[in-house]
Amino acid sequence: MLKTVWLTEQPNKNPLENGMGTAMLLGGFDGLHLGHCKLLARAKESGLKVGVMTIVGGKEDENLFTFQERESIFKNVGIDFVFELPFSEIKDITPLEFVALLQKQFSPKLFVCGEDFRFGAKAQGTPEILKRATQVCVDVQPLVERNGQKVSSSYIKTLIKSGDVKSANELLCERFFLIGKVFEDRKIGRTLQFPTANIKYPIGKYSLKKGVYETRVTLFGKEYKGITNYGARPTFDNDKVLTETYLDGFDGDLYGRELKVSFVRYLRDIRKFDDIGALKKQLEEDIRRVREND
Repeated sequence: MLKTVWLTEQPNKNPLENGMGTAMLLGGFDGLHLGHCKLLARAKESGLKVGVMTIVGGKEDENLFTFQERESIFKNVGIDFVFELPFSEIKDITPLEFVALLQKQFSPKLFVCGEDFRFGAKAQGTPEILKRATQVCVDVQPLVERNGQKVSSSYIKTLIKSGDVKSANELLCERFFLIGKVFEDRKIGRTLQFPTANIKYPIGKYSLKKGVYETRVTLFGKEYKGITNYGARPTFDNDKVLTETYLDGFDGDLYGRELKVSFVRYLRDIRKFDDIGALKKQLEEDIRRVREND
């Protein structure tokens, strides 16, 4: 069971069991990409309980995944606990203060980080400083690259911003997704025979390029293919930005239900159609492409 430890909590010997050391993954961890998965695999080899630090906020103040979404990811990969660190509260502490914080809270026996890991005020802390300041083993892993590009959250964000979720997914440990609660809207999709589950894009989550996507939603143990419109609805002169998902083959009421919508690929731009008939024809073409992987 995943346990969340907040920076404001009173420190204890260990967030899991008294006297047990931990393997601590160090980094920003606003999600899990291939580089992070390499660190996780190394930590699991130790046989220790595995924790991960995750930072909220920063220069852009937007993360690939919300904290709720990250908890889902960490739980799925078998991480035992997560240490939540607001960037605003740690940005000015010295590297040695940061190290002392980790040691006091978690009694770590192993730190695992990438060679580019930096910490403390003005990012002055390095893995070498961490080694010198503790009696704890520090396992520094080389960076993971794909096609000559360092795999990083920043690079993945550029892909998502351009709508290239397919390439982003190849670098993430699971598809880019959002979690949100379905709310009742104008029900126009029903009149087109394309009823949609409407979700507000989470606050603080890095924004996709607005457009229409192929998506997946799992309900009651079954995965449904879908098409998702992220953005406005210009055909109806509606500028309100929503995430609307049509689940192919699903028939039922989803109001109030929390859904996880995973993005597979970008299908097309959003555009204003001359009439409802033209929009329906385009939606039929969209779902055909999804069904046939066209």
